[in-house]
Amino acid sequence: MSSIYVFPGQGSQSVGMGYDLYKNNAEANAVFKEMDNALGENLSDIIFNGPIETLTLTANVQPAILATSVAMYRAANLPKPDYVAGHSLGEYTALCVAGAISLSDAIKLVRLRGESMQNAVPAGQGAMAVILGIEYDDLKSVCEQAEQETGLICDIANDNCPGQIVISGANDAIEKAIEIAKEHGARRAMKLALSVPPHSRLMLPVVDIMKNALDKIEIKEPIVPIISNKTCKPMTDIEEIKEALLYQITHGVRWRESVLNMVDMGITDLTEIGPGNALVGMVNRTTDKINAHKLEI
Repeated sequence: MSSIYVFPGQGSQSVGMGYDLYKNNAEANAVFKEMDNALGENLSDIIFNGPIETLTLTANVQPAILATSVAMYRAANLPKPDYVAGHSLGEYTALCVAGAISLSDAIKLVRLRGESMQNAVPAGQGAMAVILGIEYDDLKSVCEQAEQETGLICDIANDNCPGQIVISGANDAIEKAIEIAKEHGARRAMKLALSVPPHSRLMLPVVDIMKNALDKIEIKEPIVPIISNKTCKPMTDIEEIKEALLYQITHGVRWRESVLNMVDMGITDLTEIGPGNALVGMVNRTTDKINAHKLEI
């Protein structure tokens, strides 16, 4: 029997998240202050007061979710788990919680990650869509067909759980994939309110920027293994961690496979820490062998 703490990615944000902890818990208060100092701006004010349009900007929402998740973790004073994991952006949070990357460095990294992602594709040219009711291999064929018909990139971005997959790429290719997916029996296929297409080959310009940044900071061996979005297996090696963080920029998050591997590893207790509860839902739709719950604090 083993335990794991998991941390959410972009999309779990809401105005006011973490505010009660900021006001009432010294550990959480210190996290938000360190975030503001690292960025040289008052992002806390946007997190707590909005507007949501400003908070949702990729360059803002990534450090905001990371800081809120770390604040919740530190305020809860939890015992050390056997493993940690994060969904996309959440991989940085997991590494911070596991002591591999300092909070200040993690905040700066995800701000750079968000800015670079925003700058990689002109507004309106990228898109994401959620596809429900089609399995992975069938949707992969849909993406390939959309690419052939448009000549544009269409990739699987998040394999979240059985029947729930997110695709990412050029806007016209995503719209074509939605059309084809519906013809193939998708229960639902709709674009998401994001113009940045993460986890697709359109993010290639971001890789060199992030590699340069990762080479300049200190990364330590984590105190507990982190289950990689790249391999779905535990990792502690510093070079492997760097490779995984760079890989996830242009490749999909293998969350469904990671959860199934958690079962094989004997993980029985999973706690989601951060805003929202999307990961608990994904885990429960993937397996009934893990007791998944949201940290309430």
